[in-house]
Amino acid sequence: MSPTRASAGAAPYRAAQPDGSNPTADNPIAPDGTPQLDRDYLIPARQGRAVRLKRGQRLTITNPQGHQVCDFFAITANSPAEFLSMEHCRTALGRIFVKSGDRLVTNRRRPLIEIAEDSSPGVHDILIAACDHTRYQQLGCTDYHDNCADNFRMSLAAIGETPRHVPCPFNIWMNIPVAKDGTYDWAAPVSKPGDYVVLRALEDCIAIMSACPQDMTSVNGVGTVPAELVVKVGE
Repeated sequence: MSPTRASAGAAPYRAAQPDGSNPTADNPIAPDGTPQLDRDYLIPARQGRAVRLKRGQRLTITNPQGHQVCDFFAITANSPAEFLSMEHCRTALGRIFVKSGDRLVTNRRRPLIEIAEDSSPGVHDILIAACDHTRYQQLGCTDYHDNCADNFRMSLAAIGETPRHVPCPFNIWMNIPVAKDGTYDWAAPVSKPGDYVVLRALEDCIAIMSACPQDMTSVNGVGTVPAELVVKVGE
């Protein structure tokens, strides 16, 4: 395995440079990320994929096993510096939880993604940053661990795009209960096998999804291992 950026010490931070690699980098859904409509695409466990969405198209993300978290990112089609921003969503929504009908906004406060349908109990997270190499080191990992930040980077690189920033994701099915004193916990998802979320693009954009590789906390379930996701784009 090649040395990671973190282990190199003095190497400068580059937003587009992964700390390691997995098959995400070599397996885009299409060379430019344009999906075939109404076709199911598999996102294998621990990997990510990017799809191009046109305004009005609907992206269905399905959780076959029920316990798998999807880290969801989106960047605008013509300006990679404008991205779906959870910080700005919290301000726009006036709350730290989302629900069907919500419009999620960018770092320029423009609506980009609408939660059109949700078959699950609706427990999702907009607080927690994507897992990354440093996070797993802090959890005690000594070797490279697949992570959502790198899946984001590699998914975009696989379709010829270069990210300017790794945003905080919309963590679909992630269960982060918040107590009255402001503390929170890492709990197992309450979604069930076959649950799905439908997201509608309000502008042309690129959606990036990572089947979260987290296996050192309970966010992907207790006594389970990271699993696959299925995505489909329709009109």
